[in-house]
Amino acid sequence: MEELIAEFNASQDKVEVQGIQQPSYSDTLQKVQAALAANKPPAVFITDVMATLAEKEILSPLDDYMDERTPLDDYLDVFMEPARIDGKTYAFPSYGTTQVIYYRKDLLEEASIDPKEMYSSWQNVFTYSKQLQEDGIVEFGHLPMWGRDNLVDMALSNGGQILSDDKKTVLIDSPEWIETWDFVRKQIFEEKTTLIESGGQGWEYWYRTIDNVMNGKAIRYTGSSGEKGDLDFTKIDSTVQPGFGSNDPHPIAGGLYLAVPEIASDEQKAAAYEWIAFFTSPEVSARWSQKIGYIPVRKSAMEVESYKTFIEDNPYAGIPYQQALTASPRFIDPTGGKIFDALNIAADRIELENVPAEDALKEAKEAAQKALDEVNNQ
Repeated sequence: MEELIAEFNASQDKVEVQGIQQPSYSDTLQKVQAALAANKPPAVFITDVMATLAEKEILSPLDDYMDERTPLDDYLDVFMEPARIDGKTYAFPSYGTTQVIYYRKDLLEEASIDPKEMYSSWQNVFTYSKQLQEDGIVEFGHLPMWGRDNLVDMALSNGGQILSDDKKTVLIDSPEWIETWDFVRKQIFEEKTTLIESGGQGWEYWYRTIDNVMNGKAIRYTGSSGEKGDLDFTKIDSTVQPGFGSNDPHPIAGGLYLAVPEIASDEQKAAAYEWIAFFTSPEVSARWSQKIGYIPVRKSAMEVESYKTFIEDNPYAGIPYQQALTASPRFIDPTGGKIFDALNIAADRIELENVPAEDALKEAKEAAQKALDEVNNQ
């Protein structure tokens, strides 16, 4: 990011970007909120809760500043559609992320297992996990990441929905959800083909999961597309998440957005757009993705010659983009997080306490529906 800021600043003399690093997106949001309260807004910031901020009228529409450098139809739909609200553009996706499968290709070769067959369905993933265990190649098969996200992806890839089409009914206790979440519970506690690394400081559980695959304790895990820059692809390969049974896969892909505060000055807003146009250009989006591993936000980024060559030489790097083309957009919780909270509690009860999914999800549904009704009745 610092390299790109320096490049942008050197490329013209109208705008100077000063980057301010934060530990996390939530820390960034807290600093932005404090700056807004002090009437000293930043010109632009990165956020993962763009839609919520737009609904609260914190963000400025950018349509008056846009030109031919940012054609909306060139941005991936799964990232751009959430930023378009009531016909106005409230942000631009800076980069995208989705959770894909990483696996030990050397161990699959040792076991003479065809990855395409293994990853044709979630059922096959765990059937082959059992085979690898019984053959003594690994102690565990596939490792989901602790928490709701992998479970939600699986439910959506079984035809499930979080809310009804009219947004009035929570559907997280439907048969599609119960089937997938209980499938994972059984793999943990009955089949013992997997384990959940939980707890620790910050992202400790995440890195323990990765380490289990890198050291050969497990064959694969589901993790962020942003990890591609840190993995050893002489041993590791990657693939999209499969569907559940005969259903097509629809895991979530979410964008991180460049947003501009409504109370920023007109000069700030115009300057912010210059940076947005630069950072989301096909060339920069491609370079960022090649270096970091996140999904390019522009369709035309895939036609940048250097990136095309990189993908041809490193097919694993194109997996997140491939998955994003059929992905579900990130769910915007209309209750301000209470549906997510209910799902988090249910995930812990299933993954850590061996509570049947039907029981955990029905309780989650009740809490989530109550919160949704309160919002809808306001």
